[in-house]
Amino acid sequence: MRLVAIDFSSYHESVGAALNMIGAKETLAKQTSILLKPNLVNSSPHPVTTPAECCEAVVEYVRSCSKADVVIAEGAGHPSLETEEIFDLLGYGDLSIRRGVTLVDLNRSPIKRLENKNCSFFPEIYLPEIAFTHFIISLPVLKAHTLSVITGTLKNMIGFAPPKHYSGRFGGWKKAVFHGNIHQAIVDLNRYRSPDLSIMDATVGLAESHLGGRRCTPGAGKIVAGFSPLEVDRKAATLLGFDWKRIPHLVTEI
Repeated sequence: MRLVAIDFSSYHESVGAALNMIGAKETLAKQTSILLKPNLVNSSPHPVTTPAECCEAVVEYVRSCSKADVVIAEGAGHPSLETEEIFDLLGYGDLSIRRGVTLVDLNRSPIKRLENKNCSFFPEIYLPEIAFTHFIISLPVLKAHTLSVITGTLKNMIGFAPPKHYSGRFGGWKKAVFHGNIHQAIVDLNRYRSPDLSIMDATVGLAESHLGGRRCTPGAGKIVAGFSPLEVDRKAATLLGFDWKRIPHLVTEI
């Protein structure tokens, strides 16, 4: 089984159960370097952002079956807060100390230039080198989005985009270039690099906006896990009450 959506009981129990059901242990045991990528869009607590408790459950699971070096990485898009500040405000600094996990600011990481003429929005792109040296586990939260309909594991990869190349033009956010054509931008980005494994915190869910507003009532109450980011996001769309076939970046095969 490569995709599951299980009922939530606790992060420790449910994350582990979901990963066991998709057979993650065997894959993780083969890795030497693993990058955990939460969604820390700003300093708001869960359900706007991925809670440190969820991320910690993933760290525990990885270390139970793998000797890989583990880092937690994000490149925050907030116009006035730096990634390090958001890490500290949301409890990731404490998690780093408690579990001995390095925190990486993707906005300041060494980058490389890539080309793909089949990508209409990003025929060339700049991404951190670490994206290509590590097995990426994406840890999004279940949320609607005002521009892309939903924000899931595919859109979570925008955190890798360096502000030096992708801020400005379409607003003050550090990744604002993506707003010029959000659906195609998400598709193109993931053609260069998409998550290897995704674990979505769908315990609550934001029904209308990615920055706050109405929560799903009742909460979705799920942990979603899978190796296909497209299938994870299609499931997320369904949990939010959307038809994924009407969401452009979920119709296109990556």
